[in-house]
Amino acid sequence: MIQEFQFSASDFEKDEPKELMLLSIISQSFFQPFSIEDNLLVILTALTSGSGVGFNRAMLFRASGEILRGELWLGPKSAEEANSIWEVLSTPGIGYIEIIEHNRALLRREADSLNKRIKALAYSLDREPLSIPALPAAKREVVWVKGAWAEPLVDKSFLNILNVDEFLCVPLFSGDEILGEVILDNAITRRPIEHKDVKLASLCGLMAGNYMYSTTLQKKVVEMERMAALGEMAMFVMHQLRNPLAAIGGFTDQLLDSTNDAVRTRRNLDIIRKEIKRLEDVLFKLSPFLKMDLRKPISFELPPVVQAVLQSTNIQLKREGIQVDVEVENGLPEILGDPTYFGEALRNLLDNALEATPRGGRVSLRAGRGEKNGVVLSIQDTGPGLPEAIKEKIFEPFLSTKEKSMGVGLFYVKRVMDACGGRIEVESEPGKGTLFRLFFRSRDGRRENG
Repeated sequence: MIQEFQFSASDFEKDEPKELMLLSIISQSFFQPFSIEDNLLVILTALTSGSGVGFNRAMLFRASGEILRGELWLGPKSAEEANSIWEVLSTPGIGYIEIIEHNRALLRREADSLNKRIKALAYSLDREPLSIPALPAAKREVVWVKGAWAEPLVDKSFLNILNVDEFLCVPLFSGDEILGEVILDNAITRRPIEHKDVKLASLCGLMAGNYMYSTTLQKKVVEMERMAALGEMAMFVMHQLRNPLAAIGGFTDQLLDSTNDAVRTRRNLDIIRKEIKRLEDVLFKLSPFLKMDLRKPISFELPPVVQAVLQSTNIQLKREGIQVDVEVENGLPEILGDPTYFGEALRNLLDNALEATPRGGRVSLRAGRGEKNGVVLSIQDTGPGLPEAIKEKIFEPFLSTKEKSMGVGLFYVKRVMDACGGRIEVESEPGKGTLFRLFFRSRDGRRENG
């Protein structure tokens, strides 16, 4: 017998061990498509769940270079509100999105909140003498402060804002990189901090630090890939434009020669016009990629977009002599994406399939439900197929199997699918045609796993 479970905060009741509740809430933040700020809010939620977990308030500092800056604060204003927050988190059916919205509302609730006041706090991490809160982050050590008003290492401007005599400082780091710090207290209930609270907070800090580091590292990798792609595109565009521009320049110089006769002048003008047309073709083919503006996905119906692409003039001309089978399942859920970009991506795939298929061949387009209410769209041709070496690099920019192609079409399709949270797969064998599958999320936000 096989049983499957999906974990969420609502699976755990108040009497569950707090370690399990803490890990449940934090683990959700690692797999959600929200900003790092929203995910950090969820981590703070795991630490400020009233009497359920233990701490009343959490203050987050972020490291920027050698400076530790106040970022945000989360917590209740009273014991009653602390209990109500726990009630919200324990509501049956509550999910990650509800937690995010609840936290955002808490941060917006007061014009003169502690959240705004801590943004004015900044501390050096490398200038001696270090004070608290900079000291725990710089030393990468959890610091438990008791009798704070009498402790000379505690910065008094920070303490005047915090206004408690006991608090816990948990550094956020990964390896040698300092990422921030969380300050925890029980200002509402005045319950003393215990050793088990320190252990839980330390565990949370380790997980949060590694999450922040991996997220930051991912952003750096994406930026490096983007810069590499831009550099590759610049070289490609330069190569594409160099020959036409050189030809235009050379024949223009000949036109300026007063000894040219009318026949030669006309010939030169014809050549210049053809080279300008080449330049226009290059820019036209690059324009969809260059002007692509990745926006937040919206929900839309797939069948009307498919129908519009199939009825376009270009596709109608190319499908002459080729049988095109279309099968779109009725009642498909709306998918997430950009209908304009999706239409252009589909046009690219159909263009490729029709160009690859010989007269008398067949192109099949299918759209139907996948798992978890997702939608799968497939395009199959009966062309020559792709060599294995090409198939592995088919979505890289400027790679093409066609002599006059610029190789940006499939790269564009891949970008469109990535932007909407979907994915694209390709199956192909030499002599057996090529199959592309597009996997879309439906409007409920769940990814189709294929």
